[in-house]
Amino acid sequence: MKIRIDPIDQKYHYEIEHIVKLFFDEPYVYFQELAEEQEKETLSIRFHLDVKGEEIEVNAQLWDGQGNVYQEFVIRDQNESKRAVNIALLKVLTAYTGVEQPWGTLTGVRPVKLVHNLRMEGMGYESIREELRSNYFISDGKIEIMERIVKKQLEVVPDLYDLEREMSIYIGIPFCPTKCAYCTFPAYSIQGKQGSVDAFLTGLHEEIKQIGEWLCKQNIGITSIYFGGGTPTSITAEEMDTIFHTIAQSFPQRGMSRELTVEAGRPDTITPEKIEVMKRWKVDRISINPQSFTQETLQAIGRHHTVDEVLEKYHLARDMGMNNINMDLIIGLPGEGMEQYLHSLRMIKDLRPESLTVHTLSFKTASTMTKNREKYQVAGREEVTEMIKVTERWTAEEGYHPYYLYRQKNILGNQENVGYALPGRESIYNIMIMEEKQTILGLGCGAASKIISPRTRKITRYANPKEPKVYNEHYQEYIERKLQILDEEYGEDRVALGF
Repeated sequence: MKIRIDPIDQKYHYEIEHIVKLFFDEPYVYFQELAEEQEKETLSIRFHLDVKGEEIEVNAQLWDGQGNVYQEFVIRDQNESKRAVNIALLKVLTAYTGVEQPWGTLTGVRPVKLVHNLRMEGMGYESIREELRSNYFISDGKIEIMERIVKKQLEVVPDLYDLEREMSIYIGIPFCPTKCAYCTFPAYSIQGKQGSVDAFLTGLHEEIKQIGEWLCKQNIGITSIYFGGGTPTSITAEEMDTIFHTIAQSFPQRGMSRELTVEAGRPDTITPEKIEVMKRWKVDRISINPQSFTQETLQAIGRHHTVDEVLEKYHLARDMGMNNINMDLIIGLPGEGMEQYLHSLRMIKDLRPESLTVHTLSFKTASTMTKNREKYQVAGREEVTEMIKVTERWTAEEGYHPYYLYRQKNILGNQENVGYALPGRESIYNIMIMEEKQTILGLGCGAASKIISPRTRKITRYANPKEPKVYNEHYQEYIERKLQILDEEYGEDRVALGF
C-alpha cells in the first residue's frame, strides 16, 4: 500500500509514519505534493493547519483513489500541534479503514510509564483517565489494565519513585543452542565456540569486578539482578558457578538483592547440575519458556526442543526445589490460531507456574521471520485481538494478575505483551526495566545500561557490543566509558542527594 502525504513540516514525519503503520502492513509512506489525478492504488492525505489565536485547528483529508474523501477536524492549544496532527490522522484513518486502535495515537514501548509520570506530577487516577482518553484516544479497556498494573507495581515496590540509592543489574550471556526465527536478541550458537565463550567470560568477570568496586565505593545497593541473553543456561554449570562467585566477591553486601533471576528459557539447556548451582547461590526466580505447546510450531520457529522436554525440565526444576518459575507464551506464532493457543493455556493450567508472560508476535526488522515473511502465515488482527481477550479472562479466572506491560513496533494487531503473576510472585526486575525509575547497569555482551541522573532524571543509554568477538576485544574500553558516565551523573552533589 502506497500512502502519499502532502508536504508538512518534518517535525511531524516520524509520528505520522508510525501511526500509518498501525493500520497497514508494510506501507510505503512518502511525502510529495499531491497531484490532481491520484493513482488508484495510492492513498493521499493532506493536513491543513490553521492557527486561531491560542488554538490550532488541524484538518486532515484522505483521498482513497476511488473518488471517496474522508475528513476530520481537531482543535488543540497552539503548543500541541503535534498532538493535534496525530489525532486528526488517527481519526481519518479510522474512518477510512473502520479499524479502532486500542492504544490510540501511542506508538511507544512503555505506555504504563506515562501513567507513572502523570502520578509523579500529582495527578489522580480520574484525571489521568481523562488525559489518556482525550489526548491519546486510548480505549477504556487499555486504560483499565494500565491503572491496574500501576497499582500492583506500587504494591510490589512501594519505593518505586525513590530508588536513587539502589541500582539493578542485567547480565547478558549471548549464547543459545540455536537462534529462533522471531528473535533479534544477541544470541549466537554456542556449538563449537568454546574459545569465544572463554574469552567472553574473561571480559564479563572483569566487568563485574570493576562495576562492583564502583558500587561499593559509592555505597549504592542492588535492587535486582537478572541473567538474560541469549540463554544464560547455555554455559556450563561450572561457568555459571564462577560468575556467581565473582558477583558475591565484588558486589555490595556479597551481591545481596531483593531478587535474583536467571532465564533458563530453553529447556534443552537445563540440567540437574545447573539447577544445583542456582539453588546454592539462592536464585529465587527462573524462566522456562515453551512459547507454544504445539510441536509443529516449535519446529517452524527453530526451537530445537520438544514439548515433552519442556514438561520434563519443568518438573525437574520443581522437584529440585525451584518454587518461582515463569513461563512465556507467544500469541500469533506461524500456523497457530485460537485452537492451538487454547491448548497452550490448558497446559499452563496443569503446570501452574508462578508467573506467565504472554507476548504478541512482533515482526522485528532483523529477525529471520521478518526477512522471509512470505513463508510464515500468522493470525489476523481480529483473531489476535480475541486471543488477547481470552488471555485476560483466563488469567483472571486462574488467579493471575497483570503487573507489567510493554509494546513493540510491528506487533500483531497493535496489541501488547503482558506479564501476569500469582500474588507475591511478580518480577521486580521486569518492573524496573519497563518503568525506568532507577538506573540499570548492563554487563556482558549485548547488555544496555540505562543510567538515570539522580539530579535531572535524564536517561543516558550506553550499550555493550552485541557481537562476542567485539566484546571480547574491547570490553575494557566499554567498562571505562560506563564508569565515566556513572561518575559524571553520580559524582556531583552527593551530599545534597543524600548519598
